Amino acid sequence: MRRFTKSLLSLLLISSSMFAQEAENQEKKGHYNTSKFKQLDDVLPTPNMYRTGSGAPGAHYTQQKVDYVMNLRLDEDKNRLYGEENITYHNNSQDPLEYLWVQLDQNVRAKDSQSPDQRSEGVNTVYSPEDFTKKIMGHKFDGGFNIEHVKDVNGKDVSYMINRTMMRINLPKPLLQGETYEFSIKWWYNINNYIAEGGRSGYEPFESGNNIYVIAQFFPRLAVYSDIEGWQNLQFWGRGEFALEFGDYDVNITVPADHVMNATGVLQNTKKLLSKKQYKRFEKAQKTFDNPMYIVTPEEALEAEKGRSKKTKTWHFKAQNVRDFAFATSRKFMWDAMAVDVNGKTVMAYSLFSKEGNPLWEEHSTRVVAQTLKTYSRMTFDYPYHKAISVHARRQGMEYPMICFNYGRPKPDGTYSDRVKYGMIGVIVHEVGHNFFPMIVNSDERRWTWMDEGINSFVEMLAEYEYDPNFPVRSLPSGVVGYMGGDQSRISPIMTQSNNIYQFGSNAYAKPAAGLWMLRKSIMGEELFDFAFRTYARRWMFKHPSPADFFRTMEDASAFDLDWFWRGWFYTTDWNDIAIKDVNLFYVTDKPTPEALELAKRYGITPEQFGPALFLVNEKSEVFDENLKSVEPEDYTVLSGHINEHLDEEAKAELTSAKYIYEVTFSKPGGLVMPIIVEFEFEDGTKERKQFPAQIWRFNDKEVMKVFGFDKKIKSITVDPENELADIDESNNSWPNAKPSKFEEFKNSKK
Repeated sequence: MRRFTKSLLSLLLISSSMFAQEAENQEKKGHYNTSKFKQLDDVLPTPNMYRTGSGAPGAHYTQQKVDYVMNLRLDEDKNRLYGEENITYHNNSQDPLEYLWVQLDQNVRAKDSQSPDQRSEGVNTVYSPEDFTKKIMGHKFDGGFNIEHVKDVNGKDVSYMINRTMMRINLPKPLLQGETYEFSIKWWYNINNYIAEGGRSGYEPFESGNNIYVIAQFFPRLAVYSDIEGWQNLQFWGRGEFALEFGDYDVNITVPADHVMNATGVLQNTKKLLSKKQYKRFEKAQKTFDNPMYIVTPEEALEAEKGRSKKTKTWHFKAQNVRDFAFATSRKFMWDAMAVDVNGKTVMAYSLFSKEGNPLWEEHSTRVVAQTLKTYSRMTFDYPYHKAISVHARRQGMEYPMICFNYGRPKPDGTYSDRVKYGMIGVIVHEVGHNFFPMIVNSDERRWTWMDEGINSFVEMLAEYEYDPNFPVRSLPSGVVGYMGGDQSRISPIMTQSNNIYQFGSNAYAKPAAGLWMLRKSIMGEELFDFAFRTYARRWMFKHPSPADFFRTMEDASAFDLDWFWRGWFYTTDWNDIAIKDVNLFYVTDKPTPEALELAKRYGITPEQFGPALFLVNEKSEVFDENLKSVEPEDYTVLSGHINEHLDEEAKAELTSAKYIYEVTFSKPGGLVMPIIVEFEFEDGTKERKQFPAQIWRFNDKEVMKVFGFDKKIKSITVDPENELADIDESNNSWPNAKPSKFEEFKNSKK
């Protein structure tokens, strides 16, 4: 055996010298490392004292804090919201700040807003009167902020400048590290009818004259100042969501006395606001873990709808360490509740909905909230707040700390399709899940949408399956095949700023979610992935992570080099397509084949120098002997002798027969590198699966070969049989090729 190995080594050395000589004769050219496995060191920011190379916050990581005290009043007759807020800004950074930037999101609906001007649109053939007057005749809803004053803590006017959806507060002197600045803003705005005007919040009117108000992005909010880019003061164009600081809130909201409300934070005056019966139900609900129960019943909501109180009540909420505040209010609301055990802590799951939502909402909403809290807490960290609220709002799907607005409405007769039911369940899971990403793991939604929408959509799928094992999950890898195989000029890399993303839903939600699903299920494995994912979530709770922090943490906590995956899946629009190019069947013999003798002759090796050896004969070869089919490899003297001489009984028991030797050539028409998942089906109906890491492509990006030995004959071979890796062309995934190509399908359809 040693003689054969030495001869083979000589052959390789001869071949190497020949290739080296050929290379010397070629023109020398520089080469830039464009390998799919090139590390991301030149793409990711350099680690520093604020963010480490491990993906964790650094020793000098800091972030700002902003506290709000607000008094709000809803004018139901005019559909206006009036507010006055006192803001305390804490500068925890080492930088002296000469000014502060405040977000004025409602200005996206101001009469002079440029948000509609950025969209390219042609003429529709049919318009509603409302759309025609708005889009053609130029009648615009005036929904922007009316700033009455900005004053400092002493009541003096503060200098400010408004640039569309951003307001700069000009400080009288630089604000140094550790200092605070207090000021107040008084404002009001016209609340939009979001059914007619669109928007992420507003009111929905009903024929009875009542409205449901879902109010968010309603107050001037401080922008983020971070170690990554300083002020994050990108304009709000309507799509890219928010980058916000954490802080404490103390909020009074005055509404008509017959309204039912809930909001971010702990309700301070519950007993005053509810009737005695309602308050008893409220207390009982805190101990009810099995099924939801009503605090405000359907009958009470129907009775309230008949009137219109001219009196008011003030609801008082306090919240600590939250990044935003939102509320919902209406006399149409019923309110149900259910206690949820989150690792020994009781969290309340609430739903507010009108009669238009039933019976669908009382059957599912609060139960879905409870399941979402359980699944996300297991995958990340225990939910830290005391409640999570789902609010029924037509055409909405938006999230804020502790509260979210969700669509899903039955027909007037109360019936609904599976599509409506699953759509409602899905949006509730998704929006409640946003409490974790980005309300707590506080990524910058305006820059990197995938960090909240994509990551959240991934965990959403797990929660949906746990709520209903038959849930029609949409963001699995197979669900993005059509998108990734489509027109590449209409596809963006995931790493694209929010406002510039093509096919927003697919690129910001589905593709990153599918990528994480692939990592967990098919590339890393659940144990490694889940530990790394939890590590990321816990490291960055109540902090501002960047994409690099996520990428680095996932590798740091798993010992899994994923730069090839981040580079391909997140930074390019390449697609995955792995094919079976060729399959050859070989049989074993202990006699030198003509091919082996010819090779020996070419390199001056005598047959005797082969030593004890086994030879493989291709079934397609002219010298193939049918008798080889009946011989087991272990029957050959040289092999059986080796086994008996060198292996103990335990090692012998682990051996498998290799009567049939297959050489499989895999090609890669797609640009992405991915693991190769291959399934063998044998003639006796049994199946076997093997998987090879993506690194198999590191030296040859076009095709690779693998050899398999089995004790039974293969009936078929399939690459990625369950389409776990979003392979865009399954026609080349099998051998023998039983599926027609897409071109053949097209020709057949024409016939």
